[in-house]
Amino acid sequence: MQNCPLRSSVIGSYPFPSWLEFASQHLEVFGRSDVSEIQNDAVIAAVHDQVDAGLDVITDGEQTRLDFNLSFYGYVQGIELEAASPRKFGPPAHDQRGKHAITGELRAPRGLGVVDEFKRLQRLAPGVAATLKASVPGPYTLSGRLVPNAQYADRWAVTEALLPIVRKELEDLVAAGCKEISVDEPSMSCYAYKEDTRRFVDIFNRTVETVHGKTRLCTHLCFGNFKGRAIGPRRVAPMFPAFLDFKADEMHVEMASREFAEIELIALIAQRMDAAVGIVDVKSYYVETPADIADRVKLCLKHAPADRLVFAPDCGLSQTARWAAQPKLKNMVAGIRQVKKERGL
Repeated sequence: MQNCPLRSSVIGSYPFPSWLEFASQHLEVFGRSDVSEIQNDAVIAAVHDQVDAGLDVITDGEQTRLDFNLSFYGYVQGIELEAASPRKFGPPAHDQRGKHAITGELRAPRGLGVVDEFKRLQRLAPGVAATLKASVPGPYTLSGRLVPNAQYADRWAVTEALLPIVRKELEDLVAAGCKEISVDEPSMSCYAYKEDTRRFVDIFNRTVETVHGKTRLCTHLCFGNFKGRAIGPRRVAPMFPAFLDFKADEMHVEMASREFAEIELIALIAQRMDAAVGIVDVKSYYVETPADIADRVKLCLKHAPADRLVFAPDCGLSQTARWAAQPKLKNMVAGIRQVKKERGL
């Protein structure tokens, strides 16, 4: 149970500034020091916007990543990086992102880069009162862009090979002083309707077993957000009751984009861990007002106690333009604070 009732948080990603978008597409014209400066400036911008909004928890905005997980494959040995995608035209979907062939034993001797990201955040956010959070995609989600072969026969085998790599990254984050880590497994929630949910629980719990109890562990469950599109049936019920056995301190569920369908299920989460509720729709350019947010917070309070509730956007904000992300976060915090004031929290 948390010490801060009605806590405000984020999932991980934040929109790239326009100049970072441009620079990331023209890296060949920059030197190594230029790139380092660009990365630092981008994280400073993301931290500024989150601190200005008044969040209780912030991240580095994942400003140095390609999408929330695609850049991790650059750290993995035993694969052939494939830039080509099976479809290049038409409406956006996941088949516009290529997969990587496995060529040998999957290893990551340099780690996955998250520790360096977190240390950069520590360095660039000195004295910030908010908790600094790091996010790491889980092994099942990471396995989705790797093509099984004779050595790794299916996605489950690829997941098992990636599991110790992710676990080691979590251990190194704890050693670096990270007080809050989100192990993101959106692929699990996307496929809970057709896969063995108990197997998902076992994978998650083995991934975090060596850091459980040593840091605040969160997980983010959503239905996909590539170009603002979902990929799985947008229902929480297929995940339960199995996912309630996740060894986590906080479980985030997407609610705002689904008009708070199944909101009653946060009561089940709150019996086991903190329920983090998505109350800002990252798939919509309607900017929620503080009054909208306050109403949504009050709705959640009908199902879970204040000291078990955390509020965040539905997903990362990387697919939302910055001009909308900024007021969405500000109004989210303002609405939460309004309810806290009314209830003396």
